[in-house]
Amino acid sequence: MSESVTNTLQYRFDGPEEAPVLILGPSLGTTWHMWDRQVPELTKQWRVFRFDLPGHGGAPAYPAGSVAEVADRLLATLDGLGVQRFGYAGCAFGGAVGVELALRHPERLASLALIAASPRFGTADEFRQRGVIVRTNGLDPIARTSPDRWFTGGFAAAQPAITEWAVQMVRTTDPGCYIAACEALASFDVRPELGRVGVPTLVLVGSEDQVTGPAEARTLVAGIPDARLAVVPGASHLVPVEQPAAVTDLLVRHFSTAWQPAYDTSTGQVAIPAAPVKPVLSAPPQPAPIAEIAAAVVPPQPTGRPDPYEAGLKVRREVLGDAHVDRALAQADEFSGDFQEFITRYAWGEIWDRPGLDRRSRSCVTLTALVAGGHLDELAFHTRAALRNGLTPVEIKEVLLQAAVYCGVPAANSAFRVAQQVIREETTPTE
Repeated sequence: MSESVTNTLQYRFDGPEEAPVLILGPSLGTTWHMWDRQVPELTKQWRVFRFDLPGHGGAPAYPAGSVAEVADRLLATLDGLGVQRFGYAGCAFGGAVGVELALRHPERLASLALIAASPRFGTADEFRQRGVIVRTNGLDPIARTSPDRWFTGGFAAAQPAITEWAVQMVRTTDPGCYIAACEALASFDVRPELGRVGVPTLVLVGSEDQVTGPAEARTLVAGIPDARLAVVPGASHLVPVEQPAAVTDLLVRHFSTAWQPAYDTSTGQVAIPAAPVKPVLSAPPQPAPIAEIAAAVVPPQPTGRPDPYEAGLKVRREVLGDAHVDRALAQADEFSGDFQEFITRYAWGEIWDRPGLDRRSRSCVTLTALVAGGHLDELAFHTRAALRNGLTPVEIKEVLLQAAVYCGVPAANSAFRVAQQVIREETTPTE
């Protein structure tokens, strides 16, 4: 397979070639067509660049496991086209890509609009659970409930053609790429970094958005130094589709008035413009002066072995879920606290974090060992973990059948009963 195919994105241009480039980034489960109603007006001033997420809209199905990887593929695509500087508007997942660009590649960004976005989308558990449902049932359950998440009830009832378009758009997405995008959102959390976003930013949200609503929008505005808020009445999550005229007007006004000039690099240094001062929820970290950055000394690397506790806690949360780990740590007291620290450091930081086996394989081994030992309580939450690590119910069944041969039928009988209940809970779509 060609690296240029796997490391770039499917895209299209609209508008005059000599105009400045404005990028429109899509939401999870949508295609670039979600912006169709904005394009005619925006192309009067900008060359509009739209892209599809991997596996969406017929794009090549090469999953991207993080928001940063999608941003890197976008920049690789733009580099190949000779586009160095641009404005960016992104909806939901597309908004996450915009924040990533502002934090990691500020020299490329002239202005930013974040629509139905958040510095953290729900919880990691919620998105990993969605991945389990898609892996088990396909995308149909997610597709059927998408209009409820994306549109107000009145709009969905009055616009059946658009509602059906939304359902079909999700159904035609590649499931593996959708699951990878869920994993990307599960690990996305830029709350501590918002103060470093130095580009003029419009935060736009629908007043009825129940996914990433006005509360999340205000968190963005409070954290980003040069940001302002626009709330669109009568709109839910996919606000560019539900209220196209209002969104178009807000984007035109923002990008017409808040297009930051390119940094002056004539001296060989990047001049960082000062951001307007305004109240924030917490004081953002102050960037070091350029001279200080140039003279920075790399601290000596520690010679001892790093403490595996933090790595273990990260792996433990990714495998078992935040809710389970939070509950276990909250219940720890003076008697059990040392044990919780022990298993975090050694079971999760030393063993589960080793590169020799992937997490799917480790789940297979763990399920078998728990069946052999008759540890049914542990088997329950490790069955849940196995689903999140990518095993399907069919594969878990095969592991338990294998265990029946070598661990005994009575042990496997009890294991099937426990695993069956967990699988039903985890893979039944919520309406």
